[in-house]
Amino acid sequence: MAGVRPLTRAAIIAVGSELLTASKLDTNSLFITDRLNELGIDVVSKAIVGDDRDELVHVVTALLTRVDLLVLCGGLGPTDDDVTRDAVAIALRRPLAEDEQMTARLRARFAARGFTMPMPENNRRQAMVPAGARVIENTRGSAPGLWIEHDDRVVLLLPGPPRELKPMVTALTEGSLRERTSGAPIVRRVVRIAGRIESQVDEVLGPLYKEWSARIPPVAATILAQPGSIELHLSTRHASSDEVTASLDRAVSDAVSVIGPDAYSTDGRLLEEIVGTLLVERGLRIGVAESCTGGLISSRLTDVPGSSRYVDASIVTYSNQSKIDLLDVASSLIDVHGAVSEPVALAMADGIRARAPADVGVGVTGIAGPSGGTPEKPVGTVVIAVVTASARRVRTFRFFGERAQVKFQAGQSALDMARRLLLDVP
Repeated sequence: MAGVRPLTRAAIIAVGSELLTASKLDTNSLFITDRLNELGIDVVSKAIVGDDRDELVHVVTALLTRVDLLVLCGGLGPTDDDVTRDAVAIALRRPLAEDEQMTARLRARFAARGFTMPMPENNRRQAMVPAGARVIENTRGSAPGLWIEHDDRVVLLLPGPPRELKPMVTALTEGSLRERTSGAPIVRRVVRIAGRIESQVDEVLGPLYKEWSARIPPVAATILAQPGSIELHLSTRHASSDEVTASLDRAVSDAVSVIGPDAYSTDGRLLEEIVGTLLVERGLRIGVAESCTGGLISSRLTDVPGSSRYVDASIVTYSNQSKIDLLDVASSLIDVHGAVSEPVALAMADGIRARAPADVGVGVTGIAGPSGGTPEKPVGTVVIAVVTASARRVRTFRFFGERAQVKFQAGQSALDMARRLLLDVP
């Protein structure tokens, strides 16, 4: 649109008190962010606000000073706790008025659903529109969306249910929003890394940051840390897709050259997918004996479609007796070294490899907590062994966090040890 400043920076507000509880996650903002990035709109801020009109007015007012596009999702229903329309109208200083055509559509939709009673009057709240707003039809629900031009900014109000929001966002990104962008999408690549902590990755990549930012197009780097894995996010934008691809390819190659075999994925695949690919390429099958991880490793391996080609068997041996009965672990090893020990982990890996039978055997034993630790073997101590006919690797780890975090880190480390053995790298 000639003469109109393109939208480049966005913020998202997810509205709803339920999103501030542990039982409900905001997934809408992830979908919206992905679609906006495809248009070259950078999402610089996200917020969750409960069903509090005054708080929402405050957040809307603050964010509008910093972005070109403000997207609100949720809070457009017919009840008193649906405060989005009111809050936006107050923040923008625009009066609300009933859109009679929208009210008629709501009544028709209510009648079409076969209700014998007339539409409740509180549903008319959904037809209240701030002055100057454009109504966006909702093909899957009753709450319409709203497009509001405010100075040289845009404010979007979208329904909360994903089945209603997603088609509306898709239509906007193919139409009105696309017309307000520069046409240079944000493109991202992710390098996944195991065996290093965040500061170590940052240290080895430090010399590359300045070089990447000076390139045309420049590449921005962000390091994200999570238990058992580090992600390096590389992003850039340019009108030419060929230049974007070439610039990101060079940056990925640069990163892998300094990180080495600790970089296990550059194409979006997870560690379990990488291990599966290596097993298929080598014509090998794997068996897993798990104690403290309780089947988590086997679950991850079998989450990958086609994993029956390389997953042979899995046994969860939680008790000492089950390790003896099902994996042929010698009771003397447990008596002398304890169940959480390198000799027992190796025996578990040997046992599953023989019992499956499999080419690769993995054994995991540990103390996930919150109890069961000792001064010599505190909570978070996990021993992992990976064996083949020609190679044997075993390592004792100390993981931190709650029980679920210890289990996840143990599974991640076991898969990474299998990957490294298959690649014959340290």
